[in-house]
Amino acid sequence: MNEATSNAERGTIQVPTSGGWPLVAAFGFSLGFAGLLTHWMVSALGGICLVSGLVGWFREVLPEEAEAEVPLEPMPAPVAVAAAGVRHLEVGEQGHRGRFPLQRHPYSAGLRGGLVGGVAMAVLAILYGVVVQRSVWYPINLLAASGSASLSQMSDEQLRAFQPSGLVLALIIHGIGSALVGLLYGITLPMFPRRPVLLGGVMAPLFWTGLLHSSLGVINPALQARIDWFWFFAAQVAFGMVAGFVVARRERIATLQHVPFALRAGIEANLESRPGPPKGGPQP
Repeated sequence: MNEATSNAERGTIQVPTSGGWPLVAAFGFSLGFAGLLTHWMVSALGGICLVSGLVGWFREVLPEEAEAEVPLEPMPAPVAVAAAGVRHLEVGEQGHRGRFPLQRHPYSAGLRGGLVGGVAMAVLAILYGVVVQRSVWYPINLLAASGSASLSQMSDEQLRAFQPSGLVLALIIHGIGSALVGLLYGITLPMFPRRPVLLGGVMAPLFWTGLLHSSLGVINPALQARIDWFWFFAAQVAFGMVAGFVVARRERIATLQHVPFALRAGIEANLESRPGPPKGGPQP
C-alpha cells in the first residue's frame, strides 16, 4: 500500500514489463510442427527457440514479476450534459441523409392500378384473338401455356378451342402477375415524378418486351414462335398507360423521414411531445 501510494504521489503506475519472449516461444512452437512436414532440422530449431523463449519468459515473472513505471494521464474534464430535448433534422440539414422519394403512393394504389391495367391488357389480347386468330380462347390458352406443359404442346387448332384448365390457369397467372406488376409501378413511379405515365406506358413495356423476347427463345421456343410481338407490345403499353394513370391519380403519403425504428415500433415515445418544465425553470 505504501509503494502504491508513493507511486500515485509521483504520478506513475506500475505495469508488467512487455517483453518479446512469449513471441519467441510461440515462434519456436510453430517451427516444431512445421518440421514434421519439412525437415527435422526445422523442428530442432523450433525446439531451441521454444526453450529459449520459455526460459526468458519465466525469468521475467519468477521469482518476482518485472514491472515498469508508466506516467499517469491527467483526468479529462467532465462532459457537460445538455438538458434540452431531441430535435430532428430536416432533409438535407447538416448533411442529414433523407429517404427518397419524400412521398410515395399507398400500396393499395399499385394493386388497384395493376388490376385495372390487367383488364385493359386482357381486352386488347381478346381483340387480337378475334381479329387475327378468329378465336377468343387463343390468347387465353396461349397465356396458360406458359405455365402448363400439356397446353404448350397443343396445336393452334386446339388452342383456338375452349379449354377449361387453360381458362382457370390463365386467370390465375394474369391476376397475380397484374397485381404484382401494379405494386411495382406504385413503388417506382414516385421516383420519376415528372413523367410517370411515360415511364409506365412506354419505357417499362419496352424493357419488359425486350427482356422476354431475348430470353423466351431459351426458356420456351415453341411459345416464342406463337407470340405476335406487335400485339404483345401493344398490350403491355395498354397495361402501362392505364396502370400508371390510375396510380398517378392517387394521393401520395409522406414517408417516415426522421423517425427511428424504436419510435415507429412504439418502443420509445417522442420527447418533443412530453410536457416540459415550467417557464421559471425546474421546480424542486
